[in-house]
Amino acid sequence: MIHAGLFVIGAVFGSFLNVLIYRLPRGQSVVSPPSSCPRCGERIRPWENIPILSYLLLRGRCSHCGVHIPERYPVVEFLAGVAPVLLFARYGFGRELALFWPLSCVLIVLSFIDLDLRIIPDRVTLPGIVVGLVLAPLMGVTTIAGSLIGAVAGGGALYLIAILGDAVFGKESMGGGDIKLAAMLGAFMGWQAVLVLLFAAFFSGAVVGVATLIIKGRDWDRSLPFGPFIAAGAFLAVVWGDTILTWYSTLGA
Repeated sequence: MIHAGLFVIGAVFGSFLNVLIYRLPRGQSVVSPPSSCPRCGERIRPWENIPILSYLLLRGRCSHCGVHIPERYPVVEFLAGVAPVLLFARYGFGRELALFWPLSCVLIVLSFIDLDLRIIPDRVTLPGIVVGLVLAPLMGVTTIAGSLIGAVAGGGALYLIAILGDAVFGKESMGGGDIKLAAMLGAFMGWQAVLVLLFAAFFSGAVVGVATLIIKGRDWDRSLPFGPFIAAGAFLAVVWGDTILTWYSTLGA
C-alpha cells in the first residue's frame, strides 16, 4: 500500500512537472492560466487531468479538437511515480527520501526540457548548486567537504571533457548546461556518487548514440542531448551507487 500510495502521489506531481517542462523554458507562469490545449485553447477539465489514466481514456487526443497529445505526458507522470517508490525501497522514510525525491523531480524536468529544446536552464542549476551545498551536509547525506568536492568533481570532469572534445572535433562537444547540472548533482550527492554518475552517463550515452547511428543512420552533427543521461546516471548512483561501488571493489580482491 505504501508503494502504491507513493506512486500515485508521485504521478500527481508528474502532472505538474509536465507544466514546468512546457512553461519554464518559455518564461511563462507555472500557476496561471490553468492547463489548456495548445491548439484549440480549450481548458483541460479535472477528469481529463488524471495522471496516466486520462491519457489512456482519451486515447492520446484532446477531447475537444482531437489533436494528438505527446506521449511525453504519461511518460513523465510514470517516471515521477516510479522515482519515490525506488527511493523508498532503498532508503525507507528518512532524510535521503526527503532530499532525493524533490531532486528526482528536478531531474525529470531538466531532462525533458533538454530533449525538447536542447537547453538546461541556468536559473535551475545555478541556484541548485547552492541549495545542494547547503542542504546535503545539513541533512547529513554527505559532508561539507564531500559536497564541495562532488560539485568540483562533477562540473570539473565535464569541463575538461568539453575542452578536449572541442580541441579534437573542432566544435562544441559538451554544453555549459551539462557542466552546471553535473556540478549541481555533485553538490547534492558527494564525490563518490559522482564517479558512478559519470560512468553510467557516458556508458549509456555511448550505447544509445551508437545504436541510434546504426539503426537510423543519424548524423553525428545532430547529437543527442546529454542531460538525460546525466540525470539517469545520477538516479542510478543514488539508488544503487553503494551496491555498484561495493561490487567494483570486489573485482580486484
